Amino acid sequence: MISSMLRRFRGRPRTADTAVATAAFVCSLPGSVVTPPGGQVLGVPWWPGALLAGISCVALLWRRPRPRIAVVATAACATVMAALGYVLTVMLLGPLMVALHSLAVRTDRKTANFFTFTGIAVLLTAALTAGPADESLILKLIGPAVWLLLPTALGTAGRLRTAHLDALRARAEYAERTREQEARHRVSEERLRIARDLHDVVAHHLVLANMLAGAVVRALDSHPEKAKKITAELTGTTESAVQELRATVGLLRHANDPDGLPPPTPGLAQLSDLTASFRRAGLTVTLTSEGEPRPLPTGTDLTAYRIVQEALTNVTKHATTGTAEIRLTYAHDLLAITVTNSAGAASADSAFPHTGHGLIGMRERAHAAGGRLRAGHRPRGGFEVVAELPLHPFPLEAPSAKEYTAP
Repeated sequence: MISSMLRRFRGRPRTADTAVATAAFVCSLPGSVVTPPGGQVLGVPWWPGALLAGISCVALLWRRPRPRIAVVATAACATVMAALGYVLTVMLLGPLMVALHSLAVRTDRKTANFFTFTGIAVLLTAALTAGPADESLILKLIGPAVWLLLPTALGTAGRLRTAHLDALRARAEYAERTREQEARHRVSEERLRIARDLHDVVAHHLVLANMLAGAVVRALDSHPEKAKKITAELTGTTESAVQELRATVGLLRHANDPDGLPPPTPGLAQLSDLTASFRRAGLTVTLTSEGEPRPLPTGTDLTAYRIVQEALTNVTKHATTGTAEIRLTYAHDLLAITVTNSAGAASADSAFPHTGHGLIGMRERAHAAGGRLRAGHRPRGGFEVVAELPLHPFPLEAPSAKEYTAP
């Protein structure tokens, strides 16, 4: 029943303030007739105390929008009653206690303490000056001070608890928002990674298949045996494309199948098979290695393979030369991958567009692995792609814009 009444009053602040003011008046009214043991109220009738108590309770109607004014008004009424000789009991100080509690809840600690201690000093001065001489020191000094300090302490504690709960709620909401943003970011990164893999696989095999199909058409009439051999190679290329596509899409199935094994990912160990597939399409690839080869993390190994694959695909699509060179350089903590095609390639800027999805994908892969990549035309002709990938798990320094330009 009490909780339902509180919920009803919480939605109606004016009604709640009126109820509080009425209850405070009912409690403070008997305080105007309290006298010291064996004493009188210095000949003062009861009605001035009742009138001042009523004014104090009316001032409580402004305790929410104007808590300082409510405290000043109730303190002034209590001071007048103390000067008239009334005993400062807890009943008589009820309106001032309510006002001090509201002030402590709605303002800072410094403001609440200033009004509280100022009110106590004024009240005790008036009580000592005009109060009954035979009144107990506890009733005259200690009692009013304790009763006025209590609501200020309770109000400050309530305000701090509310602020703490608000901070916890805001922190929880922020954590929820950031968790959702992180989830969306991870989904976006995964979609981008799958899009890069599909682009690399499809572009590589379609370019090879297109070149082999063209070779079949050219050799079909004059060299049927050669055309038959190229057709067999075309079949192998398409089968390899289907297998790689199945492996890429299988990553999605594996995410929902914890009992299944992840499909194998290609790496630098498969470079010989990769160069052989380009050799069947008419591109002669030379592979050299410098330094001591060492095992690479799975992600870095796949990144290196995809960069080489995309670079050779671009050579096959855009270059007029039939040769390319791959150079792997193992340093102390860095793997440098250089893919070049010699002079004789098309030198026009349109031959190797700098904004194609292939170059963008290679750069994104290198940056995701903590490395950097630059690509562009060579001064003596041809095109060059240079990727630097770290051999340790710590990412390199973020690349600057000039690292994207051609050497």
